[in-house]
Amino acid sequence: MQQEPDSALDSTVRLRIRGLRRARGWSLDNLAERAGISPSQLSRIETGHRRINLDQLAAIARALGTSLDQLVEPVDDADVVIRPQRDERRGLTTWLLSRDDGPGGMTVAKMRITAGGAGPVAPDELGVHPGRDWFTVLSGTVVLHLGGRAIRVEAGQAAEFPTMVPHALRCHGGPAEILCILDHEGRRSHLHARK
Repeated sequence: MQQEPDSALDSTVRLRIRGLRRARGWSLDNLAERAGISPSQLSRIETGHRRINLDQLAAIARALGTSLDQLVEPVDDADVVIRPQRDERRGLTTWLLSRDDGPGGMTVAKMRITAGGAGPVAPDELGVHPGRDWFTVLSGTVVLHLGGRAIRVEAGQAAEFPTMVPHALRCHGGPAEILCILDHEGRRSHLHARK
């Protein structure tokens, strides 16, 4: 009997099962016993010589301490590649470094700021939202407009400030890059293009 070729997802599921089993230091016998299937069935599942039925997959997931969703989650480059979001009007390019909201509702992002100037910022360019923002300057110089002040923050320095004070970020002397941590309100305010 000829073996049917595995789909990419099917192969990934098999590799995940084998990888999780090995990471736990378990033999085929150990996992088979925990999952309630024979070692030979498990071996054929891992090598692609047997189709995986849903009951077996659920039992294997439970035995490995993972979920069925995690075992069958499809893999594509969207899971790996972080693509920049550009906001030309505000002079920002953003790379989200955390998926959705991270722990405590926080978001980590890298930003490249090309809008420059230590001069006054128009009132409609200043943001206000509940919470606090934090950033560190990776390269260049950032001017933090905070209320009526313009505070220069150089590469290697960090800033934290209350966000109920009107604020905006600009670069000075050329583009600057920052790493920032934003709460939910900060993410909504800073990472979505203003209309």
